[in-house]
Amino acid sequence: MKEFETYILPNGIKGIHRRTRSSVTHCALVINAGTRDEQRDEYGLAHFAEHAFFKGTTRRRAYQINCRLENRGGELNAYTTKEDTTIHATTLRSDFSKAVELIADVAFHSTFPERELQKEREVIVDEINTYKDSPADMIFDSFEDLLFAGSELGHNILGTKAALMRHSSESIRRFIERTHTTDQMVFSSIGNMSVRTVQAIAEKYLANQPSSTRSFERSAPAVVEPFERIVNKHTHQTHCIVGARAYDIHAERRLPLSLLINILGGPSANSRLNVVLREKNGLSYNTEAAYTPYNDCGMVAIYFSSDRHNADLCRELIDKELQRLRTTPPTARQMAMIKRQFLAQMAISMENNEGYMLGAGKSYLVHDEIDTLEEVYRKVAAVKAEQIAEVAEEIFSRTSTLIYQ
Repeated sequence: MKEFETYILPNGIKGIHRRTRSSVTHCALVINAGTRDEQRDEYGLAHFAEHAFFKGTTRRRAYQINCRLENRGGELNAYTTKEDTTIHATTLRSDFSKAVELIADVAFHSTFPERELQKEREVIVDEINTYKDSPADMIFDSFEDLLFAGSELGHNILGTKAALMRHSSESIRRFIERTHTTDQMVFSSIGNMSVRTVQAIAEKYLANQPSSTRSFERSAPAVVEPFERIVNKHTHQTHCIVGARAYDIHAERRLPLSLLINILGGPSANSRLNVVLREKNGLSYNTEAAYTPYNDCGMVAIYFSSDRHNADLCRELIDKELQRLRTTPPTARQMAMIKRQFLAQMAISMENNEGYMLGAGKSYLVHDEIDTLEEVYRKVAAVKAEQIAEVAEEIFSRTSTLIYQ
């Protein structure tokens, strides 16, 4: 596997590049600023700012931004999470410099015209309505709101309609000035170019932004006692999440936990919950487990949907599976399969250059390094069966539950 190569621009923006033989290039500006960096009167503003990036700059109107790469077969997009905002583009190699210039233009020279923002508010209201019509999506945010209640992680990304109507172009400017500092940015790229070429292009378009440094620190969320909540949504199915607080993104035990969550409810059809709920008992079409690490905490969530008459049985079967993992470490044969499956999934995911580029940018932003596949192999090989059981006991000994019915 070819290694990522790194560089730093004069204004503090870090760069990371991987050379491939593909004629397609992917690049992204990853910014360490998300919804947890919003103040109380700013909820929903990080996501609104992401939309507003595409509404006009000092040199382009919204339509011109949309056409700049699209007319050449490429694409420009962005997304917001609780801890970061990412603007990314995919183009042919010949259009790479155009993609970098456009990312720099929308990230640093957006004007946020009120006329365009008013239209975009309506778009986001429609997005909020669509989200509310999907209990399978909404329950995850509702659970996280409860698990991190009272903290800046305890509110959803989209915000509310009422808050959205209050946000103005000036609100966006203040938020970006405070949170989008150059010391919290990584420019990540993959393509058939040398790192020297990429760095020269990045310096041309990204280094003009004055250097800036973050002046605030994030606060870790306070502990919340385990809870069980039932919300009447009058849905055809019952939707349920069982979960708990988990390790942060820097913790050494995040790897054993990742292996545990993968065997419990990962993407494979032979995950333990899929086998026991769907294959053996036919109780649920959709069941999954996820681990979301943040900078100073994390969350695990086991989700299933079922006929409401089967929900209690599903929960009983899940509890039995969690108890088995807490008390019975995997055998040597099971550990070999668990590790092989996890590493193969990772290697296959790396074939998606766009996803690999985005993940590498986030990793470099958080850890200031990228593990090679060989390094990941070494770390996974060192995980012991006893660690799986210890992590299961530590995480799942006190769970919380949210039910939509």
